[in-house]
Amino acid sequence: MRPHLVALAPTAAAVVQGAGGWLFDRVMAGWDVTALVADHTESRPLQILGVRVADLASCLNASHRGPLPQAIAVDAALCSMDARVHDRLSRVLEQGQHEEVTLWGDGSTADFGRPVDSVLHHLSYAAQAFKAQALVAIAAATTVHPDEMFHSYELHPGCREIRDLVPMP
Repeated sequence: MRPHLVALAPTAAAVVQGAGGWLFDRVMAGWDVTALVADHTESRPLQILGVRVADLASCLNASHRGPLPQAIAVDAALCSMDARVHDRLSRVLEQGQHEEVTLWGDGSTADFGRPVDSVLHHLSYAAQAFKAQALVAIAAATTVHPDEMFHSYELHPGCREIRDLVPMP
């Protein structure tokens, strides 16, 4: 069974800009990646990255069935503007059922009562190229920085199949 990562954000553009290269690299490493976005009207930018798209509200309102994802990534802006996301993330961190919880963007060091590490992912050349195309699809500036920065709560050290987030110097 392939590892699964779920990313939550208000829009596809937020996913592409904040974590698009990292998610592309995870897809290329064999992960199933799904983005749950509040505004899912434009899925093409995420499809360019190999990321599936689902409606955030439907998923938040549904009772969970099936296996849990190994990793969760959240746009910190969504966490601060949607109490349901903040509350769910707090519960996820309390229960420790996932191997990794990662936040990106402003406010991503929100206090959840757990130690958090500032980490980065160095994008592969392919990730940089595909992220640039996804940025074109959202009509954003196409300059791609080779690193994406995150804050990570690694809940089960040593369990992750891929060590692609490294501590920031």
